[in-house]
Amino acid sequence: MYETLELRREGPVAWLTLNRPERLNALNPALVTELRDVFSGFASEPETRVVVLRGAGRAFCAGLDLREPGGDGDASVPASMRAQRRISEIVLLMRRAPQPIIACVQGPACGGGFALALASDVRIAGESARMNAAFIRIGLSGCDVGVSYFLPRLVGASLAAELILTGRFVHAERARELGLVSRVVPDAELEAAARELVDEMLATSPLGLRLSKEGLNASLDAGSLEQVVALEDRNQVLCTRTGDFREGVGAFLEKRPPVWRDA
Repeated sequence: MYETLELRREGPVAWLTLNRPERLNALNPALVTELRDVFSGFASEPETRVVVLRGAGRAFCAGLDLREPGGDGDASVPASMRAQRRISEIVLLMRRAPQPIIACVQGPACGGGFALALASDVRIAGESARMNAAFIRIGLSGCDVGVSYFLPRLVGASLAAELILTGRFVHAERARELGLVSRVVPDAELEAAARELVDEMLATSPLGLRLSKEGLNASLDAGSLEQVVALEDRNQVLCTRTGDFREGVGAFLEKRPPVWRDA
């Protein structure tokens, strides 16, 4: 049971909702702790195959809750570093999670909320979505919580610089045009759009899906084509050793849906 998160499980799917709607789901210490806990747990849950991340109410996440105690910069440098790392490690845990993470973004996704969206594997935007790297607007560096890692890989260095150096908002349609999100739908249709993606992901084999996320993320940081191909070769050989590979080939030849068994 969580205080600031709602975790609902539907078989192999975890629906994770940031649940501080009265504060636009802003990150306070409790929410940070619970996000760390839940994403740490997913790493040891092979039965959970897909995670959907969203916000309660009219926002995805408005960033750090500046009304919470301890945000005034008066703490010592070591204490501040510990607090900073507790937040930034959330995106590392998301990256390491074996499950694909689908972010459903409506309303504000600012600062740390923008980072949570970027650290997800797929982003679907509601028509009300507006995102920005808000940090620079309150006297901080615009590079925070992994945004300077994810953003240029999604939109390129020049546009990432524009957004990080200004804190300028990107609204839903421009986000789609830039490749920040894959789809824009009416806010009321976000869950249906996510379910469509979930169903397609669940139609794949469990090991194939996990290794696809791992391979895609590793290839973004690889130093050469040779490194990428070596990882792909390793993953394909691993998949051929499962019963699901034989089932997949048999189902294809017999023109029927496969029945996956290997978790």
